[in-house]
Order: sequence, then C-alpha cells, then structure tokens
Amino acid sequence: MKPPDYWKQATRELAANDPVMRKLVANSKGLALRSRGDAFNTLARSIVGQQISVKAAQSVWNKLIAAVPAMHPEAVRGHGADALRACGLSRGKVIYLHDLAHHFVEGKLSVGRWDEMSDEELIAELTQVRGIGRWTAEMFLIFYMMRPDVLPLDDIGLQNAVSRHYYKGKPRTRKQLITFAKRWQPWRSVATWYMWRSLDPVPVEY
Repeated sequence: MKPPDYWKQATRELAANDPVMRKLVANSKGLALRSRGDAFNTLARSIVGQQISVKAAQSVWNKLIAAVPAMHPEAVRGHGADALRACGLSRGKVIYLHDLAHHFVEGKLSVGRWDEMSDEELIAELTQVRGIGRWTAEMFLIFYMMRPDVLPLDDIGLQNAVSRHYYKGKPRTRKQLITFAKRWQPWRSVATWYMWRSLDPVPVEY
C-alpha cells in the first residue's frame, strides 16, 4: 500500500521544526509508514509481537502463517491451541488470538464505524478483546487506520529513542514524554515512526 496522504506534509513540517527529525527524514528517504491493509492481520501481528523483539516476532509470525496460510478469523478460530502453540506462541497469546478471531466472526467489533470513531473511542472498543491493551490498539491506529497523531507512551522503542537523541541517554517519565512530544503535533505517529527507524532501519509493518 502507498504511504498515507499526509506523509509528505508531515515529514516536511517535522524536519523544519526539529533538527533531529531533519536528519532522520533525510536518512530514511524513500521509506514511509505502510499498512498491510488487513485489520485482522494487523491486530494478530500486534498480539504476536507483544513483549518480544521484532526479529523474534517475525519468526513466530512466519511459523504461524505457514500453519494457517489463510490468516483470517475463521481459520484461526478453527485451529486448536496445540497447533498454535507449536508456532512458538505462548498460551496467553493463543487465547488472545482465539478471542480476537471470535470477535471478528461474531461481529462484536464495529468495523463499519471505525473511520468515524475518535482515537480514544476506537482504543476503548479494541481493548475489549482479550490481550489487546492500549499499546496494541495504538499500533492498530498507526499501522491500519493510519491516524497521524498517535503517541504510544508505553512503547519501549519510542522511549529509548527519545532518551538517546534528545536527553543524552537519560530516561523520561510518561509525563515528560507527553510534554516533550507536543513539538511533534499534529504528526506524532510520523515522529514515532522515525524514532523507531533511528533504532532499526528496517521499517516495521503490522
């Protein structure tokens, strides 16, 4: 899929107002936020990636799609716990994936209204699914909904990158991070994406 329509404007404005961003934008020329374009897969990948490295998450995901080639809700719900555990998933993540599939199959998510919902309304709905906390919902807002101004405060990569680039390695509290990130509004999703790139040049996709 192509980058979001706002991407060029966002990178231009971030680069104009922030020397660190100016350098990162220049170093990541040709790269941009992209979505795989499937809501269920985006949420499933986010669950798989919880609390493990990007490399480990990709390894588990590769095994999962080999075991369940048609990665859609009905197929996942039809696979037993043992088959999913064999892909490297924890017991908890198997439960989460089954519950996610159940919500899609049973129509418990207001998919048709997502575009009309605010960030906080959508986070509230998604976090009704077992295993989807605020961070996972925020990844969905960034990577599937392409919302431009999401700040995932609990993201370790974002925290580490801000500490490294702006505070000589000193950690910031959540409150300090909120205040600091006001400089990036209304493009905090874009700035976060560049913070991730500064730690890992390979773009993350969900």
